[in-house]
Amino acid sequence: MTTNSILLVMDMMNDLVHPEGMGAATYAVQCRERGVYAATATAIARARAAGIMVGYVRVGFSPSYAECPPGSPVFSKARDNGVFTLGTWGTEVFADFAPQEGDPDIVKHRVSPFYGTKLEPLLRARSIGRLILTGVSTNGVVSAAVREGHDRDYACVILEDCCAGATAEEHEHAMSGLKRYATVTTADAFPT
Repeated sequence: MTTNSILLVMDMMNDLVHPEGMGAATYAVQCRERGVYAATATAIARARAAGIMVGYVRVGFSPSYAECPPGSPVFSKARDNGVFTLGTWGTEVFADFAPQEGDPDIVKHRVSPFYGTKLEPLLRARSIGRLILTGVSTNGVVSAAVREGHDRDYACVILEDCCAGATAEEHEHAMSGLKRYATVTTADAFPT
């Protein structure tokens, strides 16, 4: 890699963004209406052309759901609904953004891409200082990545057109708070 940046494609997996996934009525609608699918494909292609590492962050649990917090308002229903099970179609990255061999795969069991994952050791080992962030949801993993990344002294860049919330309002509300901690741009303006 020729840069000190990584493009993180976060939670863009079938359970959440595929038109036939469990998020079909929310995230898939917002991704389609906001142009997130095309923008994310553009961002990945531009990153690869610029020699920027592309990494994937996915939420998932073992089939026993041992890592799934039963009291979480976000994840407590995963077991009941049979979603976010590692090794299934639902936790695979949406095919339009498919990883290439050698792309980092960071599996998380919470909202944050840092908590209990291999993300920070990877960033430190590769001397990465800038996180370019995409994904769903804007108020979930993107927000957590920006806030934690900022506090860990990474420069954070949000590709706004590559993010979505469950609703347009959720996305806009999250973005209004994140602009304080990150540079905000678009897939077409990236990399800069």
